[in-house]
Amino acid sequence: MAELVRVRKKHLQMPISRLRCMIKQLEEKEVDFEDLKKNLDYTASLLEAVYIDGTRPGLDAEDDLQKLHSDGVPTEVTDWLASTFTQRARRPARRSDDKPKFRSIVHAVQAGIFVERMFRRAYTAAMPDQPAAVVNCLRDIDRWNFDVFALNTVCHDHALQTLFLELVTRYELNSRFKIPISCLMSFLEKLEKGYSKHSNPYHSSVHAADVTQTLHCLLLRTGLVHWLTELEVLASLFAAAIHDYEHTGTTNNFHIHTKSDFALIYNDRSVQESHHISAAFRLLQDDQANIFTNLSREEWMELRALVIEMVLATDMSSHLVQVKAIKGCLQQQEGVDKPKALSLLLHTADISHPSKPWGLHSRWTKALMDEFFRQVS
Repeated sequence: MAELVRVRKKHLQMPISRLRCMIKQLEEKEVDFEDLKKNLDYTASLLEAVYIDGTRPGLDAEDDLQKLHSDGVPTEVTDWLASTFTQRARRPARRSDDKPKFRSIVHAVQAGIFVERMFRRAYTAAMPDQPAAVVNCLRDIDRWNFDVFALNTVCHDHALQTLFLELVTRYELNSRFKIPISCLMSFLEKLEKGYSKHSNPYHSSVHAADVTQTLHCLLLRTGLVHWLTELEVLASLFAAAIHDYEHTGTTNNFHIHTKSDFALIYNDRSVQESHHISAAFRLLQDDQANIFTNLSREEWMELRALVIEMVLATDMSSHLVQVKAIKGCLQQQEGVDKPKALSLLLHTADISHPSKPWGLHSRWTKALMDEFFRQVS
């Protein structure tokens, strides 16, 4: 027995030293994510092996905690906790009359909390430090009169990247959905590159940044953000950021009347909007840019469906239909349909610049007129 204890202590010394080394790297902001991932994986595997070995004699024995009444905890909750945070799937299936071990579930939840905190610390340490001028601009991110042009100047034409990073971090969506920082940076770089594909004066990455900030402001100022789930907030910000991706600088009618490739692909229906969605989601096919890699299948399907509905609703031809639909929802006792409400909110943010301060509105109007005249010249 003494020899077994000695061996266990010896094997535990290595993960302990690795953890302390990782903590030191995090404190000094010198994070090697590949090394961090390997160390965490190794430590988790070893701790799991020690835990299983230590509890093996009691797996088939009666646990005194089973006698506790747990009527306040629904069966589906305990089952979910066990399946999410333990390796139960790798073990032989339990008999239908067996119950999950309460103590093992508590330990699993504690381990999950620990991993969550480690991820947050690692993510925060890896976030790029912003210059003082950028930080100063971002102080007004919650305001209706936010100057996206000023932000774009101080961050050297990376307003969309800077603003999306800031909002994802503020809402803590990065840690909630385990978004890898390397994937996020890669995705945003590709996104900005796509927005500059046709060098549009108006439908550019700066416009996307403006719409994303405006949507955030609407969610915050109206209190709607408290009505939404975290996944719906993530989907809304993502939809705003991609809503004009690879815009050609021409209208849907232009594509239809010139019989463009886009018009033929999308059958003359919301031609530009359909392409924005398709092209943006195609970016996620690259594993190095897939910011949703850690979403569950159910989360992914819900997010994708909401993003598609929201971006398609930015088609100006659906404006009156949307307004009528929302008026109808408000008159019903069932209340407002979330996807329809969020779709109208994104559409509102997309055409909101006439309600902004004159300095911003006049600049957007000039850019839009320049783009219109390019189309007819």
